[in-house]
Amino acid sequence: MSSFKAIVIRKGEAGQTVGLSDFDDSELMEGDVTLRVEWSTVNYKDGLAVTGKAPVVRRFPMIAGIDAVGTVETSEHPDWTPGDRVVVNGWGCGETHLGFYGEKARVKGDWLVPLPAGIEPRDAMAIGTAGYTAMLAVLALERHGLTPDRGPVVVTGAAGGVGSVAVAILAKLGWQVIASTGRPEEADYLKELGAAEIVARQDLSGPAKPLAKERWAAGVDSVGSTTLANVLSMTRYHGAVAACGLAGGMDLPTSVAPFILRGVSLLGVDSVMCPQHLRREAWRRLDTDLDRRKLAQMTEEIGLEGVLDAGRRIVEGRVRGRIVVKIG
Repeated sequence: MSSFKAIVIRKGEAGQTVGLSDFDDSELMEGDVTLRVEWSTVNYKDGLAVTGKAPVVRRFPMIAGIDAVGTVETSEHPDWTPGDRVVVNGWGCGETHLGFYGEKARVKGDWLVPLPAGIEPRDAMAIGTAGYTAMLAVLALERHGLTPDRGPVVVTGAAGGVGSVAVAILAKLGWQVIASTGRPEEADYLKELGAAEIVARQDLSGPAKPLAKERWAAGVDSVGSTTLANVLSMTRYHGAVAACGLAGGMDLPTSVAPFILRGVSLLGVDSVMCPQHLRREAWRRLDTDLDRRKLAQMTEEIGLEGVLDAGRRIVEGRVRGRIVVKIG
């Protein structure tokens, strides 16, 4: 029997405990592909898991970490052979299936996406679920027929992981990006990523009017609650907002007015169980539409020993951009 280092969440009579410890190979869950994990990342959901701030973890013990880039060690799946470089995001990993803050993982081959040839493994995790979700949101707006000539796009939670990547992608695609943040000290950072205008969080956090002055044609929202309600009330006729997060809350205190009087659409974006064809399209587009220099600007690197502190910081809203975790 062999073991490897991992961030393990356990639950006992005294509650949840979490720490870096040894994990036996024999405890890995069922799957037809075994990976040597090289890089992971810290997303908001990872922060909730390691801090216990929300009941994200559904089985114990749990190796946290919802994202990985790794190399296939063994495979019984027809699509993968040893040596393949792959990306995996979501599918309940770090929640119901053992995740990736460890040196080894066993998963279903159907969950894997080939690492695009143009993306380095570290960069793939600098993107991670947050960046992949941002790309899914952009794709949703495009499927709705929205283009930069329709008007500006607003990005809420802009200094966070989803927001930072969304700002960079949308700016590269030619959109006039309005970035909303509660951290005014990040204005220069957001402008470097491509934001044309900065909006204070409080401008979108009060009670929403049924309809407010039309300001943007599209939006990417990772906040939810009153922020999303305000964004909808300010969306132009036949515009759309892609909603992909709940950092501000799960409620949505709005009315039907934006939908029935302006024809506004609310587009739901799910990254966890997203079908393979959309995943692969998102990663192909990330290869071409995300400026690597901007990705580098928004990324910090830590080791496994830094995950718990990073998890606390991200839940407290003190993380700018993206965090990659070096594992292998």
